[in-house]
This record gives sequence, structure tokens and C-alpha cells, in this order.
Amino acid sequence: MVTITLVQGDITRQRADAIVNAANSSLLGGGGVDGAIHRRGGPEILAECRALRASHYGKGLPAGRAVATAAGNLDADHVIHTVGPVWSASEDRSEVLASCYREALRVADELGARTVAVPAISTGVYRWPMEDAARIAVETVRQTRTAVQEVRFVAFDEGAYRAFAAYIG
Repeated sequence: MVTITLVQGDITRQRADAIVNAANSSLLGGGGVDGAIHRRGGPEILAECRALRASHYGKGLPAGRAVATAAGNLDADHVIHTVGPVWSASEDRSEVLASCYREALRVADELGARTVAVPAISTGVYRWPMEDAARIAVETVRQTRTAVQEVRFVAFDEGAYRAFAAYIG
């Protein structure tokens, strides 16, 4: 059974076998977590993302899917990129958000990763309400069969930390 932990801080400073990136579908960097991972990780991550775009994901990585690259200068072996859905008040996209976590764990298992650091996916510019995103994230990780030993949710600020703490217990 996976151990779920919670820390507040910068995901790019985490030591883990894999760090999950809340990527955009282009895989070419952006703002928020995605931009921070690309900046700190360096050009190796971008080069591998460009190769993925050229070979398998010409139209970009679909929401709810995940793919791995090297971690460059990060203190991890891999970055697992997953694209969260944009929140919608008129359409329930929670299954797509849950798929991000399931797919990230599936890729982590393929990589043999035992520790995985994960951000709050879709809560930045994709506007998913933090409390609901935390609930979906924690419930999904608890329900997913995985060989990962520790999933460490990394909350960027106090509000995210409180939201995740309410579900982790």
C-alpha cells in the first residue's frame, strides 16, 4: 500500500525517483509548475519533450495521459508529464483529472520509481478549485494499485497544504 505524505514547498527542490509535471499539452514548457520544472531541469527535459512531439505526440499530449522524460538538473531520475483538464462549471471533467494521477502512477511503475513527488494538477491557470482537486487527487492515489511506495504531494502554498491535509488526514 502506498504511503501518502504532504509537504509545502517547491516541487523542483524535491528529491524523488520521479517528479510529476502539471504540463500543458505542447510538452514544451509554460507557466506555473511546468515552467518551473523546465527552467530548473534545464535543456535536457525540453529536448526529450521535443523528441516526443516529433515521434509520438505530434498534436500534443492529450489531457489525462502521462509520459516520462529524464529529469535534467532536478534531484530526480525522471519527470512524468501529465496534462490536466481545464476546470468547467458546465461539464464534469473530474474523471480526466483522476486519470492524470492514475496515468502518472502507471508510468512511475513502468520506470520502477518508488518515490513520486506530485503537485496539485489543474489548480493553477486551469482554475480547478483546490479543495475538489485535492479530494480527487488523494482519493485516486488511494484507489490506484501501484508499486510506488511513497506519493508525496507538494503544496506550493498554505492554502493548497490545508486542502490536501484535510483529505490525507
